Amino acid sequence: MKVLLLKDPKDKDSGPDPYIEELGSYSLEATLIPVLSFEFTSLDSLFDKLSHPECYGGLVFTSPRALEAIKICLKEKSKKEAWSKSLKQMWNIKPTYVVGKATASLVEEIGLNPQGEKAGNAEKLAEYICSREKPNSSALLFPCGALKREVLPTVLREKGIPLESLSVYKTTQHPDLQESLSTYFSQQGVPVSIVFFSPSGVRFCLQHIQKLSGDFINQVKFAAIGPSTAEALRGAGMAVSCTAGSPTPQDLAAAIHGALQPLNC
Repeated sequence: MKVLLLKDPKDKDSGPDPYIEELGSYSLEATLIPVLSFEFTSLDSLFDKLSHPECYGGLVFTSPRALEAIKICLKEKSKKEAWSKSLKQMWNIKPTYVVGKATASLVEEIGLNPQGEKAGNAEKLAEYICSREKPNSSALLFPCGALKREVLPTVLREKGIPLESLSVYKTTQHPDLQESLSTYFSQQGVPVSIVFFSPSGVRFCLQHIQKLSGDFINQVKFAAIGPSTAEALRGAGMAVSCTAGSPTPQDLAAAIHGALQPLNC
């Protein structure tokens, strides 16, 4: 049975994509189609803020793209040296809060120690932060996307925990998306399950998928990587067959496997 994953493949240098591998363990044949492109912005402002850890109480990351923005900054020799000599150590005495293993892994790559990765989504991370931070303390620095959800900032604001957001990337549709979807459906047919990994993915893909699936659309099990993506699907009028318990290949594969069992059809 075929499963379509609407996400970027893992970096080629780091081995097989874990989502494809995990779904394969359930005898599901998964294919990845990149959905999003990212334009990085405000990088000078980002590094300027990172250069003053004394002004902040810690860091918050809810997206791997925010870490990619930092890694782009660190490609510049002088900034990399400043980070290695002192800034990294100064940030490491403060908390770095993250959602998910992918984001945590990138935090570790730049030499910081992530915490809260098991929270799984922004709502749970906000609760975790509130349990550890005191009201009216130094602001947490939050590099994020232009389309960030307001759940985490709202919860922290209600608890009196300062958060300074900085938009460091914009999300756009991948230039090859429509062609890739058309090629997949013409060659592979309609998959048994389609997995969305972000609300942006729902916005960019769903209309094309509905056209390509035709009358078979009601037979497809739509899956979401997390609650915000599931909410976007339902908001677009689609039934969500399953949502991963946490944003990991293991939880997603188990959820899809369960949704495909005869009792759930």
